[in-house]
Amino acid sequence: MRRMLMLFALLAAFAVAVAPGIAPGVAEARAGLSSSFGSRGSRTFSAPSITRITPYGAQPMQRSTTPYPASPGLGGYGNGRSSFASGLLGGLIGAGIGGLLFGRGFFTGGMGLGGFFGFLLQIFLIVMLVRFLLRLLRAPRTAPGMAGQPMMGQPMMGQPMMMGGGMPAGGAFAAPAPLSIGPVDYQAFEMILQQVQAAWSRQDLNALRALATPEMLGYFADQLAGLSSRGLTNTVSDVRLEKGDLAEAWEENGQDYATVAMRFSMLDATRDGAGRVVEGSLTTRGLITEIWTFFRVPGGRWLLSAIQQPR
Repeated sequence: MRRMLMLFALLAAFAVAVAPGIAPGVAEARAGLSSSFGSRGSRTFSAPSITRITPYGAQPMQRSTTPYPASPGLGGYGNGRSSFASGLLGGLIGAGIGGLLFGRGFFTGGMGLGGFFGFLLQIFLIVMLVRFLLRLLRAPRTAPGMAGQPMMGQPMMGQPMMMGGGMPAGGAFAAPAPLSIGPVDYQAFEMILQQVQAAWSRQDLNALRALATPEMLGYFADQLAGLSSRGLTNTVSDVRLEKGDLAEAWEENGQDYATVAMRFSMLDATRDGAGRVVEGSLTTRGLITEIWTFFRVPGGRWLLSAIQQPR
């Protein structure tokens, strides 16, 4: 019985510690449903460069039509683990749980803090240590030349932004070349942000078709159908771009890509069939940060091709 109680306490402590990372925010039903999906060409499975508003980078893609490369390049997500994490942290946790199951302390037999509360304190310290190390390991390093990068919405003084470069994630694409991004492009990105949220709120797939790639349109259609099947509607209004940073921009195979970290505020509310607000608010603004990737062919207009959540 004592071992069962101790194991239950371990699971409870772990659930409490990781809950903040998986619990939904106040309003999570905006366009994209707070998920990461879409395509970024050869960089789909590579982490975007960090920015001042996304210092820990982006979460990996959850859905994409781009085939996963057999050998991701440096800087990619890979399988999201490292030999250090799997070795050190795995052994740390494994040894601790083994000690619990065999009646010893988390580190050594009979040398713990003693008592049930001492046991809980040990669990808490271990969980916090594991979370800290994992976050440290997963945080991308600052790319050279990123300091002093201008932000969207600030005067560009007539100088276009030059970003990009690096090797693609796999060998199936030509090496990307840097791409110049200027004030007109930034204005287009902000307009797409606002128009996508407005079309989403109207459930207007025709309007979304003019703003996003066919892949993104399919995801939006699935998400709207899921809300509808639950008897819910989501409306996003008064969208304001508060700050934006260009993460990277490049050209490959005659196509242009730009990945932008955007922090925006809005009124986001989800209502049930009776019109009651079940998530978000009609009066309190929410502040959101997301990483959007835009795509165009030369001479064409920008289209939304991916949305990623920050880490």
